[in-house]
Amino acid sequence: MKKLIIPITLICFLFLNGCKEKSKSESNLDSEPQYGEQLQVPPVPQSKIKIMPIEHATTVLEWGDITIYIDPVGGAEVFKNQKQPDLILITDVHGDHLSLETLEELNTEKAKIIVPQAVADKIPAKYTPQIDVLNNGDSKERFGITVEAIPMYNLREEAKAFHEKGRGNGYVLNIGDQRLYFSGDTEDIPEMRALQNIDKAFICMNLPYTMTIESAASAVLEFQPGEVYPYHYRGRPDISDVGKFKELVNQGNSDISVIQLDWYPSDDF
Repeated sequence: MKKLIIPITLICFLFLNGCKEKSKSESNLDSEPQYGEQLQVPPVPQSKIKIMPIEHATTVLEWGDITIYIDPVGGAEVFKNQKQPDLILITDVHGDHLSLETLEELNTEKAKIIVPQAVADKIPAKYTPQIDVLNNGDSKERFGITVEAIPMYNLREEAKAFHEKGRGNGYVLNIGDQRLYFSGDTEDIPEMRALQNIDKAFICMNLPYTMTIESAASAVLEFQPGEVYPYHYRGRPDISDVGKFKELVNQGNSDISVIQLDWYPSDDF
């Protein structure tokens, strides 16, 4: 009888131990990381950025459910087909960038408004809770978008009074995996030339207020954005030759896409 007890005990021991080892092995396969294995992380989907030119410097961007107005001018009528703004960026105090009448007419209840100090000083106090003041070099994150304030100013002696350094802002918008640059009113300043990793650049070119097409093309060829959108190109009295601008850019770098949108829908040029 004793001889039978020992083998039975041994069999039970081996069986139970085998079950434990199997259970441990299965747990490891099911739920524990397998060190050294390259796991494929699914990419985070990025919504496309929709660009809608309104007129001159005024632009609407849509990114997913976020709507951005750049320099809203022209009254509520020109925005009648647009969504209400979540974010408003204003570059300067001049009437083609800052329109208090337009701000009053628009539904801006849910909007944050990013401006330089000179613009903030001109906006009624009731908007103060909505306003973020950015000086050149400052940045602010709103609605998942980081906005960088870039200097904008004139270099030519005869034009320095139009836009003095430190008053206005150009902006770089970090939207998803893209960087968009809006020049505002500027010449081809060192701060523009030093920009990096710009996917879409909106570049002004109108005399006597900003810069020539040659200066604009030279700057673009230095910081090399993926795409360039000539905007703000109506001058006095001449209209800048954006076709020539495109030619100059692509002579220097054929990989830069120059995209012409209709910034002057009411005009014949």
